[in-house]
Amino acid sequence: MTTTEHILSALPGQVLQGLQRADERWRSLRTGQIPTPEGYETNAAPLGRNDWDVVICGGTLGIFLGTTLAKRGWRVAILERGELRGRAQEWNTSRSELQVFGDLGLLTAEELEVAIATEYSPARVAFHGGVELWVEGVLNIGVDPVYLLETLKAKFLAAGGELLEHTPFTSVAVHPDGVEVHTPERTLTARLLVDAMGHGSPLALQARGGRKPDGVCLVVGTCATGYPDNTKGDLLASFTPIQNQCQYFWEAFPARDGRSTYLFTYLDAHPQRPSLEAMFDDYFALLPEYQSVSLDQLQIKRALFGIFPCYRDSPLQFPVDRLLAIGDSSGNQSPLSFGGFGAMLRHLTRLTDGISEALEADVLDQKAIALLQPYQPSLSVTWLFQQTMSVGMNESPSPNQINALLSDVFAEMARLGDPVLKPFLQDVVQFPALTRTLARTSLHHPQMPLRILPQVGVLSLLRWLGHYGRLGAYAGLNAIGAAMPSLKLSSPQQQYYLNRWREAWRYGAGEDYPD
Repeated sequence: MTTTEHILSALPGQVLQGLQRADERWRSLRTGQIPTPEGYETNAAPLGRNDWDVVICGGTLGIFLGTTLAKRGWRVAILERGELRGRAQEWNTSRSELQVFGDLGLLTAEELEVAIATEYSPARVAFHGGVELWVEGVLNIGVDPVYLLETLKAKFLAAGGELLEHTPFTSVAVHPDGVEVHTPERTLTARLLVDAMGHGSPLALQARGGRKPDGVCLVVGTCATGYPDNTKGDLLASFTPIQNQCQYFWEAFPARDGRSTYLFTYLDAHPQRPSLEAMFDDYFALLPEYQSVSLDQLQIKRALFGIFPCYRDSPLQFPVDRLLAIGDSSGNQSPLSFGGFGAMLRHLTRLTDGISEALEADVLDQKAIALLQPYQPSLSVTWLFQQTMSVGMNESPSPNQINALLSDVFAEMARLGDPVLKPFLQDVVQFPALTRTLARTSLHHPQMPLRILPQVGVLSLLRWLGHYGRLGAYAGLNAIGAAMPSLKLSSPQQQYYLNRWREAWRYGAGEDYPD
């Protein structure tokens, strides 16, 4: 029995079996045997009536959007295949990002403080043989998902929403005037369906057409007690060179009932990539050195693991009317991000406003809905960063190449100050900050492009230059739009399109970052 099998089999809740199921999914991604369910179809016959304005499939993160829409008076139903209940593990974010709950009237100031389970500072960024930095106020808040979802559930129901728990989504038929959403026990009709079912959404899988992801982040970890120091955290740390064609990175956070430590790596979906279970074996082998503690001293409360596939053509836009993917279903995060909670918070106001205006103006066709998930160069430029942090199966870089590269780049960002460093640590890339970083890095490390080029390739570099140029263009358009007075057009349809373009420029330039 391996260390992983020994430790995980002793945890309650069939954790080892869950890991094995996740590995089956990871194997299907590596071998290209990705299911393509028929989750949506079109039907030319009119429905005639709709019981709901919006049906949201997937309640864990869909409850955020569902509550904001219900509080604005829209008829909203949420489908959740199990019980809508938060997990035991906290969601990490920053205090400034949590302000969206107050801005949208979802939580009072008192409720928000109750939702914060942990808060620590400072956090470390460190690389093997290189720089060590400490930052304040970045991903240093742990939110209690159980309290948060229970509170939002009550507010959603009080606002007139309907929550259908233990009601899995089966399929949807798209009609000219609405959607017909099928579950095993009933059918709901609505003007719009929102897909919040995550990476494994049958709608997203169908739209992707069985295509392998362009990049993957694998994550394993535990929450445990017994650590000698649980006052500080790590945002991005490595203390080993490349091994098994992977560069391992670590995160560590104080938790309410222990300390959470994660091991993660960026890679492609090559068939020879290691399994999650093999990565867990490495995690347990390296954890004692990482945290200066023996495994015998730890009391492990729970195991954490995940597969986060990323696609270059994200956010996902469905090829039919009246369907909108959000969160992990849409891939609306950078390939460096784990997605989920943080990505949902970042786009919650934009999605709430956009969906409300789409419903008011009755612009729910594919072209209009696609503007709710527009191209964002601020996300696309991060693909090159993901590639520089990963190693191809047939590549033979210097064992410490990635650590040395990241150490040099982060050292230069640190010298430029928090306005450059902090947004990047939260997956927000802005044209002025990126340009200053590139200029300073090129000046002090002129050999860096030669180090990167063999690893990423000419095509990827050219593709990145295109996104970088558009990032600058979006920054300029956003500055012009911000300087112009708000235009009130007579047509609600025209107003909808104008507002969506302005949002695309703002988010595409990374200017939505909460200072």
